[in-house]
Amino acid sequence: MTVFQGIILGVLQGVAEFLPISSSGHLAVAQKLFDLEEVPLLFDIMLHLATLCAVTIYFRRKIWILLKVFFRWIIRKPRIETDNEKDILTGTEERSRKTIVAIILTSAVTAVLGIGVSKLLPALSIKATCAGFIVTAALLILSSFFEKRAAAKSLSADSLSPLQALFIGIMQGIGTLPGISRSGSTIAGAQIAGVNRKVAGEYSFIVSIPAILGAFLLELKDFGEVSTTIGAAPLITGVFAAFAWGYIALSLLMRMLKSGKLAYFAYYLIPAGILGIIFL
Repeated sequence: MTVFQGIILGVLQGVAEFLPISSSGHLAVAQKLFDLEEVPLLFDIMLHLATLCAVTIYFRRKIWILLKVFFRWIIRKPRIETDNEKDILTGTEERSRKTIVAIILTSAVTAVLGIGVSKLLPALSIKATCAGFIVTAALLILSSFFEKRAAAKSLSADSLSPLQALFIGIMQGIGTLPGISRSGSTIAGAQIAGVNRKVAGEYSFIVSIPAILGAFLLELKDFGEVSTTIGAAPLITGVFAAFAWGYIALSLLMRMLKSGKLAYFAYYLIPAGILGIIFL
């Protein structure tokens, strides 16, 4: 792998991880076009870690609140009374605890489905991966029908319910399939479950943190293979590009969520999927 190829893959990972267009699918297409059939999976995971850094920095305040509440909860310290009716994820101690429970439930379901997919399904062909683009587009279009109902819910409503968290976990698990966007399926699932689009976006990216960390830990065994097959320079430049472009893409998507234009990505995904099926 050349440095140029590493940068291109990093940019694709950064942009496609947060925009609902499937990072795994776009990386698979790029690797096919570059004739990089033997790229270790850990290279993809390292790029995911770069975008993980981006999401951690972007949501650092909410993540810090959740961590503090979690440790206070574990060591049974008294609750700190806070009141922010505009934030249903971390606005109060009680809401933060419910968000933590929701993250655990969502992550558990995703882990079961993700491991099941990797163990039971064979490696999908590039055409099947491109078909996943069309599935993602269908999910985004479907979520738009539920958007008005979810947006009508008051921002001062209670936090995510366990049933909503479980359903979002199923949708995030579906997003582990190549070609299906994790962010797209998770946000769509949250909106279908009745979560307003702003909270759906924030929760989707916060709950991606344990999913990415889990995948990284499972692939640590390939670490030596990365250095010998890829080389340090392509890996470093790819990781840097994924972080920088990931932060930009995340900022852009959070702005787009406010205007409710997520389904517009279907106009790109459907033609891209069809062209991939035909020509790849």
